Amino acid sequence: MSVVFSVFMLTLLVITTFAIVRTRHLFVAVVLTGIFSLLIAAIFFLLDAADVALTEAAIGAGIATVLFLGALALTGEHERGGSRNRLLSLAVVAVIASILIYATFDNPRFGDPQAPVHQHVSPWYLDGTREYIDIPNVVTAVLGSFRGYDTLGEVFVVFTAGIGVLFLFSAQPRRRRSSSQPATGPIEGEGLRHYLIPRVVGRMLIPFILLFGLYVQFHGEYGPGGGFQAGAIFAAAVILYALLEGETRALRALPASVLTGLMAGGALLYSAVGVAGMLLGSHFLDYSVLAADPVVGQQIGIVLIEAGVGITVAGVLISVFHAFAARESV
Repeated sequence: MSVVFSVFMLTLLVITTFAIVRTRHLFVAVVLTGIFSLLIAAIFFLLDAADVALTEAAIGAGIATVLFLGALALTGEHERGGSRNRLLSLAVVAVIASILIYATFDNPRFGDPQAPVHQHVSPWYLDGTREYIDIPNVVTAVLGSFRGYDTLGEVFVVFTAGIGVLFLFSAQPRRRRSSSQPATGPIEGEGLRHYLIPRVVGRMLIPFILLFGLYVQFHGEYGPGGGFQAGAIFAAAVILYALLEGETRALRALPASVLTGLMAGGALLYSAVGVAGMLLGSHFLDYSVLAADPVVGQQIGIVLIEAGVGITVAGVLISVFHAFAARESV
């Protein structure tokens, strides 16, 4: 039954892909892109990759769709005339697709227990997690401890990307508040303040979204979740508030200076945990020296670095949203 459902989801994925490529209405393309991300998230769940599915659902289907809509507000609703080199473009896509398909022929059969990865590193991760960290979620142990350097690099990639986006948006003048508009009140017509049903439903959902974000943040040791997913969920709650009440109120609740501190603070917290290990006489990102019991030290370190990841991700995503929202239409 699961195989039939997987084939059905893949079929919907292909249909959605063709619809995205064929449509010339950009709003329709954005909506279909959100549907595409939801389908991808469902497929990840079917493949038992729940952590990746949560990230895809929160960022791909949620925040990315909002950012696309923000970008669409700065452009036209319809795609401009297509390129004259369609045959060349089609040939390039066909060649790349053929190479990728050919490369898959050397991959092990899906779920094959004799695959090289299952014979080399996976058994050690499974055994090492029980011995050195003692948490049920092996994915969190791998990403937070065994591959802590890699995850630290990803955090700084997110941080650097956020800085780059903010620099790009600061290159053009931003939308200015009318001189007749008081600085302390909301801009007239901003957000969905005059739409009763979205505002009431949204206000009811925001506390539950924040609560779920806390659950994902601090339950990553025992189930799917962690800093990346939780940061995206926190950002989704703040963005929803900004859409309902307007950007002015959202910035009043969480000012730009605080967002900048969150962007840098999470990455600094992650780095500080690594430096603490060095100051206590061990290696960078060795959490075992953070407590008298090495296992407890590992658990404390993972909680701290996951908090840093969540803080940076939330700060970057919210800052990028406000950068989009502050732009003038062209």
